[in-house]
Amino acid sequence: MKLARYLFFPLLAFAAGTVYWFLSYEAAGVVLLLVFGLAMTFFMWVLVPTFDNEGVTAPIDPDFELPED
Repeated sequence: MKLARYLFFPLLAFAAGTVYWFLSYEAAGVVLLLVFGLAMTFFMWVLVPTFDNEGVTAPIDPDFELPED
């Protein structure tokens, strides 16, 4: 399931680029969609590991206490 979280949006952009190519045969639009897919792959690689993080990120407050549930 974790791999699906990383690849959902990039694969969606690559699929849109493929469909766009077959419908329009326009190189510029396809390149832009594929570059968007590569950018999404990079962003997901950086951001997905932080999805489950909670609490303070910076600066660290030594007196910070998590709220009790």
